[in-house]
Amino acid sequence: MNPAISHIFVKMTDFYQGNTALVAHFVKVYGYAHTIGILEGLDDKTQFLLEMAAICHDIAIPTCMEKYGTDAGHLQEKESEALLRPFLKEFRLPKETEERIIFLVSHHHTYAFVDVMDWQILLEADFLVNADESRHSRSSIDKMTAQVFRTNTGKHLLSSIYQNVK
Repeated sequence: MNPAISHIFVKMTDFYQGNTALVAHFVKVYGYAHTIGILEGLDDKTQFLLEMAAICHDIAIPTCMEKYGTDAGHLQEKESEALLRPFLKEFRLPKETEERIIFLVSHHHTYAFVDVMDWQILLEADFLVNADESRHSRSSIDKMTAQVFRTNTGKHLLSSIYQNVK
């Protein structure tokens, strides 16, 4: 594993200042993203980008709650880039890598025109967690299965985890 993953993991935990729900959320999303990426055969570079984005995908939630009183997805996407640039600076990532992480985080609630696996897997991993945390209905889960999930691993996890949701 790239040590930057562990460092950003700790930095994100510190960033959330004791908000255990946000920490638990990113840990779960990271776990699913890691697993789906490995089982779907991502190359090392793409897996790294995915894992970095999964860890910091909700970086804008505290800002959105403070500024807007909501953590709506479109607002998170709007606020993410300004927070990520200074946050990622210490990792001295290649510009292309930093830009990709920013893109993924700034689009992790955008389900249209998804054309690459890192983005697809991040969406799937986040939904796997959100479906539980937000108590999604069977119809919501079925809709996501049909319209969004594309990876075999993500579909399998969704079906397995939520098989008893009515």
